[in-house]
Amino acid sequence: MTQSNAIATTPKPPYYAVIFTSLRTEGDNGYAATADRMVEIAQTMPGFLGVESARDGLGITVCYWDSLAAIAAWKAQAEHQEAQRRGKTEWYASYRTRIAKVERDDNTHA
Repeated sequence: MTQSNAIATTPKPPYYAVIFTSLRTEGDNGYAATADRMVEIAQTMPGFLGVESARDGLGITVCYWDSLAAIAAWKAQAEHQEAQRRGKTEWYASYRTRIAKVERDDNTHA
């Protein structure tokens, strides 16, 4: 996934964050193109609010959604399921997915 260069604009809470933390295996093997495609698809899904991503050894992607149902639909999306399968078998040495309810967003600007 290309590194995000902007902070996602999100609505007033509550909403949900899916936090995906990963350590990659060696080589690309289609990873970058698939990661970009996953963002393209997620942006078309009902309930998608935004995404932020960074990788410098440890990768962290935070995807924002308006509901748990929207997150479940994203997890079940066919191309995303194939990417999940490849992630487990090819791309990630280690990973973790966490889901959090955002109850506060201070929306402060530097």
